[in-house]
Amino acid sequence: MAISMAVLVLGTATAGYLYYRHLNNNIRSSARTGGDSGVKKAAPNAQGDTPLNILLIGSDSRNTAENVKLGGSRDTVGDKPRADVQMLLHISADRKNSSLVSIPRDTILEIPECTDSETGQKYPATDNRPINESLQRGGPGCTLTTWEKLTGVYIDHWIMLDFAGVVAMADAIGGVEVCVKTGVWDKPTRLVPGGSGLKLPAGKNTVQGEQALQWLRTRHAFGNDQNRAKAQHMYMNSMLRTLKKQNLWSDAGRLMNLAETATKALQVSDEIRSVKKLYDLAMQLKSVPINRITMTTMPTAEWSQDKNKLVPVEKSADALWRLVREDVAFDKNGKEKKKPSSSASPSGPPAADPATLGVSVVNGTGVGQAPKDGRASEVAGILHDKGFAEAETSQTAEPVKDTAVRYAKEDGDQGRSDALSVAKALGLPTTAVKADPKAGGLTVVVGADWREGTVYKAPKVEAGDLPEGADDLNAADEGQCMDIYSVYKWDGKS
Repeated sequence: MAISMAVLVLGTATAGYLYYRHLNNNIRSSARTGGDSGVKKAAPNAQGDTPLNILLIGSDSRNTAENVKLGGSRDTVGDKPRADVQMLLHISADRKNSSLVSIPRDTILEIPECTDSETGQKYPATDNRPINESLQRGGPGCTLTTWEKLTGVYIDHWIMLDFAGVVAMADAIGGVEVCVKTGVWDKPTRLVPGGSGLKLPAGKNTVQGEQALQWLRTRHAFGNDQNRAKAQHMYMNSMLRTLKKQNLWSDAGRLMNLAETATKALQVSDEIRSVKKLYDLAMQLKSVPINRITMTTMPTAEWSQDKNKLVPVEKSADALWRLVREDVAFDKNGKEKKKPSSSASPSGPPAADPATLGVSVVNGTGVGQAPKDGRASEVAGILHDKGFAEAETSQTAEPVKDTAVRYAKEDGDQGRSDALSVAKALGLPTTAVKADPKAGGLTVVVGADWREGTVYKAPKVEAGDLPEGADDLNAADEGQCMDIYSVYKWDGKS
């Protein structure tokens, strides 16, 4: 947002152009992805728009003197940084609502095979590792690939900050209001060493600089990693409200300071490494009203092998990611609720005779568990019974969360009409039909959401229906205060 406003103020004057080049040179970047997750970008809606997904990463790097001073843990100096904070920002295709989902850093899952784009080093896939280690196994691109593999959501870009970057941005903004129900002092105790050092009296407080970083890093005083994520959401919501209220447009000096700070603090994926592209990105979020921005955390539970680690609550987590994949709002503040269509209906040119359509059926049920044996043959048989005489079973497997009907992009409207006729025969919604530049023809990929049965039954998905365990915060809610774990309550005196 700071970069965007600075660009508008500076305009195209010579001094502005030189400064624009200077800002561009500040920005660091590397590859968008660290490997092939198999996840494809969502198909455009009727208006030709697609959702925008951005992975936000907070690095715990101690590889500068400034970061060591801010983050402690001098024994990790020289180590590859971990992804201390991870959040997925989703902006709807119509740009009318936005959601953000965090995954706690100690969540145990599979980290896929990745290649470090900077060094070329390859890392094999590994099971049962904390998600924050993904950053060490190929950089931010590997963290993005890990998220795509887990969620089934295509992620367009990533943006990363380290400790010093957070402090610099908090100072440039001028402070963010947070709230605690009692005084808090997150200090070392006899049983638990470390702590962020956060020390605040009860009620509302404005934090900036190092104190803002302490708020974002506090875990012990807030009880656990899930509540730590909630505190981070509270901070971000308050920051958004602050930026919306501030009249920055007339303060060129402050705008330039914000832009300078942001471009030095941010590291981004290669395809958005310019002030212009970051400006375009910011404009995507600008029109979303504050009360249409909702933040939550993926539901997790203690890992059976280590109570200090977490694992996804599979059913609830997948219900949450389905909302993101299907571009359904997390809030109920929109005038209309988005509901998936119950079945596919053709539009454009008439579909070809089913008997003449070659359809390849792929078994994609192997997500989170072993593939359902023979499932592609079963669905091919269903299509045969519906008159698709040339439907055949593919010998390849492609694990996907959601069943889809793909058609070659170059086949255009006719390809879509043919794909819609296949979807209708199987009871699939229109959202399951996707153009794919790599598709050699009509292909049905039977996903993990349809492991059995002869007719697809679409899960009920409505705006605001978050699964159990998703503790959500709306950005318009100014009345939120954090609970403090008893050991870290502070009376404001001692």
